[in-house]
Amino acid sequence: MTDINPTNLNAEDILDDADDQRVRLDRAGDRWMADAEARTFAREQGLRQAVRSDIETGRNWARERTVVARTKIEQKPLKATVYALGVGVLIGLLLRR
Repeated sequence: MTDINPTNLNAEDILDDADDQRVRLDRAGDRWMADAEARTFAREQGLRQAVRSDIETGRNWARERTVVARTKIEQKPLKATVYALGVGVLIGLLLRR
């Protein structure tokens, strides 16, 4: 029969998954804070400049998404057409009620 409580364990033999998760979360939090500090410069450059920067970031994100959508539509135009038709029918049914 196996012993469920072995007595010859060292502190190094015990692995704590919670500590590993805590360390990963700490690192992710540190990266998130560093990114936020890099993006947030309202104190140094003023609120107007920060808003302009955020708007520009949003525009760049929208442009990237547009390029991705266009390439997917160009790769599979029939599939995109069927999806658009389906969405149109659903909207029509919802507006009809």
